[in-house]
Amino acid sequence: MPIVWLLVGIALMLVLNIVFKVNSMLALLLAAVVVALCNGMGPMETLKTVTTGFGSTLGSLAIIVVFGAVIGRLMVDSGASHVLASGLIRRFGLRFVRIAVIIIGLIFGLAMFYEVAFLMIAPLVISIAQEAKVPWLRLAIPAVCATTVAHSIFPPQPGPVALIDQYHADAGMVYLLGIPMAILWVIVGGVLLPKVLGNLERPVPKFMSGDKDDKEAAVNPPSFFISLIVPLSPAIIMISVTIANIWVDKESTLGQWLNFFGSSPVAMSVALVLAMLLFGIQRGHKGEWVMDKFNKAVSIIAGVVMIIGAGGAFKQVVIDSGIGDYIGGFMSAGAVSPYIMAWFITVLIRLATGQGVVSAMTAASIIGAAVMDPTTGVMQAGVDPTLLVLATAAGSNFMTHINDASFWLFKEYFDLSIKDTLKTWGGLLASGSLVSLAYVMCLSPFFG
Repeated sequence: MPIVWLLVGIALMLVLNIVFKVNSMLALLLAAVVVALCNGMGPMETLKTVTTGFGSTLGSLAIIVVFGAVIGRLMVDSGASHVLASGLIRRFGLRFVRIAVIIIGLIFGLAMFYEVAFLMIAPLVISIAQEAKVPWLRLAIPAVCATTVAHSIFPPQPGPVALIDQYHADAGMVYLLGIPMAILWVIVGGVLLPKVLGNLERPVPKFMSGDKDDKEAAVNPPSFFISLIVPLSPAIIMISVTIANIWVDKESTLGQWLNFFGSSPVAMSVALVLAMLLFGIQRGHKGEWVMDKFNKAVSIIAGVVMIIGAGGAFKQVVIDSGIGDYIGGFMSAGAVSPYIMAWFITVLIRLATGQGVVSAMTAASIIGAAVMDPTTGVMQAGVDPTLLVLATAAGSNFMTHINDASFWLFKEYFDLSIKDTLKTWGGLLASGSLVSLAYVMCLSPFFG
């Protein structure tokens, strides 16, 4: 049965990745080849399917992911991130400091590679908590929650970009429906959770000893407005075009130009040009400085891009081997919601691998093939691609544990025990993930 060989392929990927520490891209490609061959595809047909899936997936995604990483790098090294953080805190004041750190977390998570965003926000929230005279974990939890949520749901981050491509979703709609979900997640995991965790008094982490940031301050940083508008510009462009499409005919000349600029690659390209000019050239930096930041960002993000491509290869195998049709029939016969199935499969793979992008891509390849016509790319009736993106994104951040690098990043930087890390980090993810799935299921009768 096709489903058996799919399970064998997933198991092989997990064993290679977890036990033998094989790179995720290689593990996905090997699993794709095994699934194809075991389902009766010939060697040359398998080769064509894998290469087609890999190449087509990276067609536009590579541009979006790489440009997003470069914008984040320029934001950090120009001092824009520091200007943004300090400006928001100054405007909100200590009384509403939790709202300020949540906004900072959302913007950092949207604009930067996750580890960079975390490493910037960790010392910042502890310093703010000391000034506000509150337990630092009460600010760290909502700040990290907001960063994680933004990173998991919204483009230009790699996971959401890949999901939008896999499900043929509209990026503007992902923002429009994803923003309420992000707010719910932050309220539950970042605001309500600390209230039920009891005493959150913990010693100041060791890395904060000395209480001073001895990094050299950026020279001539951009203004607060520029620091805010550049990382948000892709979202503003895509949301605006999605709304404009309500009144403008997409086939008209105006509609075609609007959707050209509202497409993810072009919106990210506009944001990149703004970042290079406003974070670089206008700040007095030479072109060599800007290109150095570009090259460093590309070197960091390259591995993620390759994993996304391998996920595309796995997806194509699921489609071409007929597994997708089999799973689609199974879901129809059993009346299993594709949103629940997408969330559940993603949760299982994330718990096993500890890798969000891998779990999301693998689940999307399975569910996408089951609910989408491989020829036209049209979803079956009653299934909404935007809700599939949100359900899969929610599943990719359910209760990560000791096999997840982010788990250890949170534990070590905040100097917590494994028990405390599971309560705080694990709790903010699990609670928000479940609420997000409920949100998707509540919307599902109205979309599709």
